[in-house]
Amino acid sequence: MTEDKTIWWNDENSSVMLIDQTLLPTEYKVIEITEVSRLADAIRRLEVRGAPALGVAGAFGVALSAARCVSDVEFDETIASDAALLKSTRPTAVNLAWGVDKVLRSMENLPPEMARVMALFAAKTIAENDTKACMLLGHNGASLLPQIGTVLTHCNAGALACSSWGTALGVIRSAKKMGKKISVVSCETRPLLQGSRLTAWELARDEIPVTTIVDSEAAFLMRQGKIDAVIVGADRITKDAVFNKIGTYMHAVCAKYHDIPFYVAAPVSTFDAAASESDITIEQRDRTEVSGLFGRTTVPENVPVINYAFDATPLDLVTAIITEKGVLYPPYDFQDMK
Repeated sequence: MTEDKTIWWNDENSSVMLIDQTLLPTEYKVIEITEVSRLADAIRRLEVRGAPALGVAGAFGVALSAARCVSDVEFDETIASDAALLKSTRPTAVNLAWGVDKVLRSMENLPPEMARVMALFAAKTIAENDTKACMLLGHNGASLLPQIGTVLTHCNAGALACSSWGTALGVIRSAKKMGKKISVVSCETRPLLQGSRLTAWELARDEIPVTTIVDSEAAFLMRQGKIDAVIVGADRITKDAVFNKIGTYMHAVCAKYHDIPFYVAAPVSTFDAAASESDITIEQRDRTEVSGLFGRTTVPENVPVINYAFDATPLDLVTAIITEKGVLYPPYDFQDMK
């Protein structure tokens, strides 16, 4: 997985290529996307997911819109409409809108022919910089992990959540490169099992010891002294909270109680320093993600389901935030994070 890319541009067909993450771990399939509407659907369906990867997807989406728009007369209107569509697909993860807006800015006041060139250049640069950021982030965070120990992680913040290498898993990969003997406990991450399907798959491919547990088992393992650190990624970091996959807050509270360091690994593109927790809309997903399992109904049809995709962890529960610019410690100051 360390050498694979999650999402990339196909110059030959002017299309976006990505790993379909809904099929893992049993099937590895790369799909080609030639329409912005199909990319928006892929983002909604979580064929591509993870905050940094969504930033790259948003960037490539604008480049795809520009490349596929054959009418110079309708060019600006088409780009604006496609950009709005992409940004609407996942409201909580800040990187998606960041990637879209960054490419849009590169096209400002340019004629369509030049705008197409600049959009693709900007999108490819975002993808390349994401990989570089993850490598730096991994290096910065590796020293925080013990020489020998077990790290718990939640959801998937690996290469599949970025253009490559990963954030939380990037730190673990970098620690391994330093010669540290780290094993990983991967929470399954209900309801879509990104931890068991994706994180465990990535780490097993890289021959990093990994064990999967049900989410509700984590606190018990902490109490038994079997967890030395917790490290997670982030979908948005505001001035007072970290937004990440639902269940993260629970792990942070338990880690604090058991005096276990709780680390967040995220590139600076994930910071939304001007916003507060109360400003953010947390995505709610369809009840069917919870009400069925393996083709069977698991919740009575007349019983409602609350299915938040993310939660917010107050910063006072976070030991440190690892970025490509360095490691931040409380009291947090995010003024230089953009």
